[in-house]
Amino acid sequence: MFRTDPKPASGIATTPAAPQVETAATAAPIAPKKPSSLLTMPSWSTRLRYGIVAVALLAYYTRQPSDYYAVCSSDGEKAIYTVDANNSVVQCMLVHGPDIVDTGDLESIKQRNPRLSFGTRHIPRGSIVVPGISDSHCHILEYGASSQIPLSEGKNVKETVHAIRDYILSNPDLANNKSKVVEGWGWDHASWDVEKWPTYEGLEQDPVVGGRPIVLQSRDGHALWVSKATLQANAPYPDEIEGGFILRDQEGNPTGIFIDGAQALIKRDPPTDADLKRRFQITVDHALAAGLTSLHDAGFKPDSLAFFKRQIQQDNLPLRIYGMTHFNETDPNWGQEIDPVLRSGKNRLTVRSVKIFADGDRANGIVLDAFELGMKGTGQTTLDSLRPRLEHAQIMNPKDIARLGKLGVIASIQPTHAISDMWYAEERLGPERVKDLYAFRSIIDSGARVTLGSDFPVEVINPLKGFYAAVTRLETDGSSPHGPGGWFPNQRLTRLEALRGMTIDPAYASFTESSLGSLEKGKLADYAVLSQDIMSVPVEEIMKTKVLATVIDGNVVHGVLG
Repeated sequence: MFRTDPKPASGIATTPAAPQVETAATAAPIAPKKPSSLLTMPSWSTRLRYGIVAVALLAYYTRQPSDYYAVCSSDGEKAIYTVDANNSVVQCMLVHGPDIVDTGDLESIKQRNPRLSFGTRHIPRGSIVVPGISDSHCHILEYGASSQIPLSEGKNVKETVHAIRDYILSNPDLANNKSKVVEGWGWDHASWDVEKWPTYEGLEQDPVVGGRPIVLQSRDGHALWVSKATLQANAPYPDEIEGGFILRDQEGNPTGIFIDGAQALIKRDPPTDADLKRRFQITVDHALAAGLTSLHDAGFKPDSLAFFKRQIQQDNLPLRIYGMTHFNETDPNWGQEIDPVLRSGKNRLTVRSVKIFADGDRANGIVLDAFELGMKGTGQTTLDSLRPRLEHAQIMNPKDIARLGKLGVIASIQPTHAISDMWYAEERLGPERVKDLYAFRSIIDSGARVTLGSDFPVEVINPLKGFYAAVTRLETDGSSPHGPGGWFPNQRLTRLEALRGMTIDPAYASFTESSLGSLEKGKLADYAVLSQDIMSVPVEEIMKTKVLATVIDGNVVHGVLG
């Protein structure tokens, strides 16, 4: 999304900064036991200077004997979407421990397994089973932080400050200590009644909030809004900051808004382990309730990476995580910083993929140029074996879209961004360039694979909203700038494409398709039970769907099964 860019028309498409690069590791099932690491880096990728290494924070359950059970649709219906190569829909799935051991109709399963005794759990009539859903681009701990103060609910400065006031008054440690820093996440000036940047003065007008050191992260993570006390504590400030800037008033004084790289000028105490655990648990609870079983975190900071290392050691990863962390190719020791993440003799992790964040059309073009340059002299005609990902792929010119498929680059896209941005996109880009924004259908038609995410907490954590946005290009009330037919409806995905984009395609993008992403014999029993068939109900009914159960490794982790 580009809503916090103070120069949106040019900033989206022409940002000249070097692309961010990520690398990704092979993934094995998560469930916390003894992870490992074996990291190697393709030499061609070092041509890209700055980036993010993606590592799979994985573990596995020690297999214990357990009862078999079958999960079946009611009265012989076929309501289990396997998302296999044939997109089969079956009546039943037989599970043993963490594994799927058979699928098909109940009688056939019994005939193929005559010596087995198992119970049958029927899902409610009208409901369906889908593979465990993945969010391919999200921010795990940041989401938990954003849930502490409901800043995103405010529709102007006054309402947002009132939420801060309520938070302070509800926390005695803060209420009784005006020197303690108040931190929050989630304000979004682009969604306010009047789209205008806030200033420190808005915080000072409230007698409870004013006079305190306050640091508030914007919803998309690209800006900080700070109080007068915080401004004074971090002064003086440079006139220019590489990769960012400070908003100033007519006299040149900072107003309290720090954009992108300028955020580093505001010093903050690192969160405590208790803070991080609280944030993580919030995200886990909300993710499992939404049917999510796998999360691709789009950028571990050093403290969050260290936190997840500790969770592995403490056997505390209740869902599957594929994480990305920054590296700097100019540092000859960068690989040594990642190597200790996972270590044992069982799960082998190899850096095999490059991921780059690029929003604007110029940036996306530069990235694809780099990929092509990297292939020269390797004898490769495609990058399929490395599974490189272009995170966001937000606006691309048609020639570059055509290159995605040719190069074997995966487009990691966020459908809800399209329906959030559609209301002002043409104003910022113009009537012609806006046609290349969120061009999902064109990307798929190029032969490229897409993997869907939300970018939460920038958007809501509900993957069904992403599904809805992908297939309708409508706001949830059925509206769009182009009417009830959808915003650029020629760029819609089919329901099957959207379902695969939330299941098997994210598994492929994280090197886990051999064990995750579809409901097939030999794969792990990760699945979600939905209250209605999102593949056939009228589109206006999709958002009424509820998650009845979320299952990981055959165990119900949210809701009730049967």
